[in-house]
Amino acid sequence: MRLLDARTITLRSFVSKNEVPQYAILSHTWGLEEVTFDDLNGSDPGQLHGYKKIIEACRQTYQDGIHYLWMDTCCIDKRSSSELSEAINSMFKWYQAAAVCYAYLQDVEETQFAKSRWWTRGWTLQELIAPSELIFCDKFFRRIGSKKELVRVISVISGIDEAVLLHKLSLKDVCVATRMSWAAKRKTTRIEDIAYSLINIFGIDMAMLYGEGNRAFIRLQEEIIKSTNDQSIFAWNGYNDENGSCSLLGHHASGARTGLFRCSIGKIRQSSV
Repeated sequence: MRLLDARTITLRSFVSKNEVPQYAILSHTWGLEEVTFDDLNGSDPGQLHGYKKIIEACRQTYQDGIHYLWMDTCCIDKRSSSELSEAINSMFKWYQAAAVCYAYLQDVEETQFAKSRWWTRGWTLQELIAPSELIFCDKFFRRIGSKKELVRVISVISGIDEAVLLHKLSLKDVCVATRMSWAAKRKTTRIEDIAYSLINIFGIDMAMLYGEGNRAFIRLQEEIIKSTNDQSIFAWNGYNDENGSCSLLGHHASGARTGLFRCSIGKIRQSSV
């Protein structure tokens, strides 16, 4: 695992899990001129617009008494397909293990909390669920509140049960259809990522094959079927095949039935919400 030293803003690698120190983690949406692994090791990353985000996140991390920070823009060498695949499959655990996660809503101020683009992105779904300590910050990196403090509002915005958000109900105890519905209105820049961003929500391992398009979402469902007898995976809205024909499998999370709530394994119960 590679972490940012919050004091020096330099990268440090930790090979063994036992070596990994306490760290904070950043959840955010990508914008212009994000600082990548290559940029951070380049001559002048401070010229990039995204460097300010790193500075603010490191400042907050160090202020909270934590010396290391992980963020996806610069802590992964994306030139390595094996490293990228490992990171995607491990990301949920990394967010779980963080001492604190800062959700940086860089497009809004506190009063516009629910309007942030952060709520519509595919990758931020697991970043919302996984951390125990999640602090929301506005565009000026001012504290808005914690997940625990804001859980009722967050549940309404995300469609996720408060018990799941507060880790009182395990993901494995929530049926596939309900978990899939959480991603119905979320989007990713690359087609394949809507599937890859759900791997850890369903507790499966899956190879990353960028270029496969919507086939990635079919593979996701095939892997889910192998791991569970939960029949709710077949609960899709209408015609789900890309060609308009009926299919047991959906071609995108947008076809998931919304409003499903706390259904038991293999059974679907409509929420009154």
